[in-house]
Amino acid sequence: MDLLRKWWPVTAVIGLLAVVTLAAAHSSIGASRIPPAVQDAPFVLEYPTDDPRPSIPVEPRDAAEQTRAEIPPWIGTVALALLGLVLLVVIGYLAWTVIRGMTRRVTRRLPARPARRSAAGTAREVVAAVDAGLVDLDDRDTDPRTAVIACWVRLEEAAAGVGVPRLAGDTPTDLVTRLLRGDSANGVPAIVSADVLAELAQVYREARYATRPVEERTRDQARAALQRLRGELTATVEHDQVTA
Repeated sequence: MDLLRKWWPVTAVIGLLAVVTLAAAHSSIGASRIPPAVQDAPFVLEYPTDDPRPSIPVEPRDAAEQTRAEIPPWIGTVALALLGLVLLVVIGYLAWTVIRGMTRRVTRRLPARPARRSAAGTAREVVAAVDAGLVDLDDRDTDPRTAVIACWVRLEEAAAGVGVPRLAGDTPTDLVTRLLRGDSANGVPAIVSADVLAELAQVYREARYATRPVEERTRDQARAALQRLRGELTATVEHDQVTA
């Protein structure tokens, strides 16, 4: 299929050239028909005489024109017009293919620049994740360890939503750290202070890696850290609205 798509212009040109050649061959002036030679005629020795030599009978002109195969002239004109049109289409197609290939090469060479996000826009998306985490923490039927880890997972999902990629060597806290403290390589600004992030990260590490049972105290610490985080995010959004 790709081969047909690639070579169809050349095939069309060759076909039209064949049509034009056929039309030109059949529309040329035809030769009169010459009567066939007499077969098996006896050899007669001729002597010079004063009598005029007999002329070879020639078929009348009207009869010759009737026996000549001829294609109407307009067919050749139409074929030439079609050939010119196809040549224009082929040249345009080849030019478009070359330009598209050059454009793709230039696009691949240029590094993609991430769109710069505003601090307020990022803060609004993180606030939604924080609010959902607070709802999880308020559910007393959920194990404290599970509730705290679920809060951190929501922040990781928010990081992916705003364009912070997960790198190969990331620890469980690196992704959220780049979300809250900024990731200049991906156009994400810092939106909270370092101490608020450190407090929340400490509670998360305790809930995830502690070998002892996680008590309700850890749930309360996570709630307090999320409330502080939400306060700073709200302040960032309000500051953006005032300056706007």
